[in-house]
Amino acid sequence: MKDIEDLIQKAVELQSNGLVTGQIAEELNVSRETVTWLLTRSKKEEITPAPKDISVDWNSIGKSAKRLYNISLALCDIVLETLEKINAEVDVVVGVAANGIPLASMMAYELGADLAIYHRKGQETVSTGHKGTISRNFGSVAGKNCVIVDDVITTGSTSMEVIEQLREMDAKPKLVVVLVDKKGVDTIYNVPIKSLVRVVRLD
Repeated sequence: MKDIEDLIQKAVELQSNGLVTGQIAEELNVSRETVTWLLTRSKKEEITPAPKDISVDWNSIGKSAKRLYNISLALCDIVLETLEKINAEVDVVVGVAANGIPLASMMAYELGADLAIYHRKGQETVSTGHKGTISRNFGSVAGKNCVIVDDVITTGSTSMEVIEQLREMDAKPKLVVVLVDKKGVDTIYNVPIKSLVRVVRLD
């Protein structure tokens, strides 16, 4: 129960700092539904059953550049293995802001690829067509084979959003690679999903 109370406290703190539900979900690596449940519970309102979700805390990796580097090497190995199987190469590594950027930066260097950054927009209304953008300050994606890097897949909505945006820019998304896959699917929009860890619920 202590872990739940900690999550509630973190969610309330992030909300008081001005973050909206989608941003809190990204910070805590849980779904938006779980954030709503945590915030409702903090106000001691009528409690609905907890959503089926798993919180991922990878702070022990994120606070250490050395650990991030070593994890990025493991992810590069997964990327190379997967691309070899589908007979493809990587031209650009696309880091999803903010949590995917540190890994993507190191991976782009190791893979000898360009680095692109994807910024999300409209986090509260992803389903209504608000799209993010590829930063102009980094690599171009047009016509290039892209590997998308993020920290956690929870619902897959971010990956879907990035894949759609890349295709609209005439890029070729070849792979999504993450630290933790909570969704447990092999592909999203016909793009393979690979992870260091896949979480599978048995209930």
